[in-house]
Amino acid sequence: MNGSDTSIPVYDAQSAVLAERYDDPALLRIHDPILSLLSDQPAQSLALDIGAGSGRDAAWLSALGYEVVAVEPAAGMRAEAMRRHAEADIRWVDDRLPSLTRVHALGLAFDLIMVSAVWQHIAPSDRQRAFRKLTTLLKPSGLLVISLRRGKAPADRPMFDVSAGELEGLARLYGIEVLRELRSNDQMGREEVSWTHVVLRMPDDGAGALPLIRGIILGAEKSSTYKLALLRAVARVADVAPATARPILGEIDEVEIPLGLVALNWLRMYLPLVRAGLPQAPRNSGPDGLGFVKAGFRTLIDDRLSGIDLRPGASFSGERAVAVASAITDVASTIASMPANFTRFPGSDKRIFGAHRSRAPKVGPSLFLDVTALWQWGSLTVPGHVWRALTRLGAWIEPVLVTEWARLMRSYADRMGTIIAVGVAEAGLVWEEPQRDTQLARAVAIRIRDMGRPVCCIWTGRPVPEAQLDIDHCLPWSAWPCGDLWNLMPSARRINQHQKRDYLPAKAALAAARPYIVDWWKSAWMDDPVLGLRFTREAAAALPLDEEPDVENIFAALEWRRLRLRQDQQVPEWSGVGVPL
Repeated sequence: MNGSDTSIPVYDAQSAVLAERYDDPALLRIHDPILSLLSDQPAQSLALDIGAGSGRDAAWLSALGYEVVAVEPAAGMRAEAMRRHAEADIRWVDDRLPSLTRVHALGLAFDLIMVSAVWQHIAPSDRQRAFRKLTTLLKPSGLLVISLRRGKAPADRPMFDVSAGELEGLARLYGIEVLRELRSNDQMGREEVSWTHVVLRMPDDGAGALPLIRGIILGAEKSSTYKLALLRAVARVADVAPATARPILGEIDEVEIPLGLVALNWLRMYLPLVRAGLPQAPRNSGPDGLGFVKAGFRTLIDDRLSGIDLRPGASFSGERAVAVASAITDVASTIASMPANFTRFPGSDKRIFGAHRSRAPKVGPSLFLDVTALWQWGSLTVPGHVWRALTRLGAWIEPVLVTEWARLMRSYADRMGTIIAVGVAEAGLVWEEPQRDTQLARAVAIRIRDMGRPVCCIWTGRPVPEAQLDIDHCLPWSAWPCGDLWNLMPSARRINQHQKRDYLPAKAALAAARPYIVDWWKSAWMDDPVLGLRFTREAAAALPLDEEPDVENIFAALEWRRLRLRQDQQVPEWSGVGVPL
C-alpha cells in the first residue's frame, strides 16, 4: 500500500478487519505463477516487500528462505502485521512510495522487490519516480515483481487505472528487462477483479556507474590529482559515514553529502603528500601551486596534525580551531571551482558532482567537527548510481584509485626530471585508520566494577572477572576498522578470542545480545554527559539513524549496519555462543 495516497487513514482505521481478511494463507495462491522464479534465488537472498499490509507475503518470503525487509506506512496495519507474524524473520520499516527515503538511507541492494496490490494506489504522476526508486534498489540480476489490480475499486479506497503497457514503457526507459506477464483471477472470489504479475529483471551490468567511475580514474591525462582526490574523498564518506547522505527529493536520482566532510577527507589525503614533497601537478611549483594551500593548511603542516586528528568528531580549540576551519573553507572553495566543476559526464558539459557552498561558519574558541558542523560549509551532490556503486563496491574501487594516483605522481616527477622511490607514493596515499584502541572502554568497565556494579559479557549476559575481560568490536575490526564507542563492548575472553574472533555476529546472535548491549551503552556512555554526547555523535555519523539517537534506535541502526556489512563484504558470520560456525 502506497503511503502517498489518501488510503492510509482507511487502512489505519480498519487495520484489524483488513488484516484478518488479507492474512489468509490461501490467498498466497496468487503468487503460484512466479513461485519457480523466487525459488531459484540463492540462499540468504534479500527481499523487499513494499506495502506489506498484513505481513502475509513478507512471512511467506521469509519461509522461502529470504531475509525480508517489509515496508508499510500505515501504523495500524504495521502493528497488526508485526503481531501476527512476530516469529517470522522480518525487519519492518515505516516508509512509502514514491520516495522510499528510509529504505534508500539503509544503503542496501535487494535480490527481490515485491510490490503487491500497491501500484493502483500510486498517482500516475508519481509512477515514473516510484519506478526509478525501485530500480535503484535492485542488485544486478535482481527481480522486481509488481502486481496490477484491475476492476472496480472499493468506495472508501480510491484507486487509479493501471496497465502492463505503462510498466513496459518505464522498463524501457530505465533499462530493465521484462521477463514475464502472468494473469490470474482474484483469490478472494471477486469476479470483477483480476490481477497481472509483471516480472522485471535488472541486467547483470546494473551497476552502470562503474564505467563512469572508471573513466574518472583512468581517463585522459590529468592536469592535477584533484579529480582523483574528489572521487576518493566521496568514496571515503560512502565507506565510513554513509549515514550522512541525504536523498534529494524530486525526479533527479541524487544524494547530497556534507561538503565539509568531503573537504575534511581531502585534507587527510593531501597533508602527508604535501609534507613528503610528492608532486600533485605536472609543474615544479610545490605546494604554492595548489590552490587550497593557504594559511590554514600551512598551519596544519607545521602543527604536525595527522589524518586521525582530522576525523569526524574531532574537536579543536584556539588557533588550531581557526586553522582547521580556514583549511576546510579553502578546500571547499577549491573543490567547487576545480574538480567538481570540471569532472563531467562523457561527451557532455554536465557536471557529475555539484558543489553548493555556504558562507564559512564563524569559529569561536572551539570547533567540534560533528556531522551538523560539517554541513555548515555546504553540500556536494552525487548521482545516485555513483553513490550506490561507491557504497557497495568501494572495497574494489579504492585500490584502483590509489594505484592510479601513485602512477600519476610518478609521471609528474618524471616530467620534472626527478624520481620517486619505490613505495614512497603508495605510502603517502595510505589512509590512516584509527588505532585499535580499547583502553577507554576497558577503563570505563573497571570504573563500573569499582562502583559495585557487574560488568557482563554482552554475548552471554554473565559477569566477567577483570582478568578475563576483553573489549570486543561488535562489528569486526578486520572488516570495518571502527573504534566508535557504540562498537566497543565487554566480552568474556574465551568468547572473543576463541569463538567470535573476526566473525560478524549473525542476526540471531545480535538480537540475543540486545538487552546486554543496551544496558552496557547506558551504563558506560549515556550516564556520562561528555561520553554520552560523543557516543550519540559517532553513532549518527556511522549508522543509518534517522530518529532520535537513543539507545533503542541506535541498536536498530546497528542491526541495519550489520546487514549491510554482511551484504557488501560477505563477512563470515558467528551464530552465537556454543553454536557451531
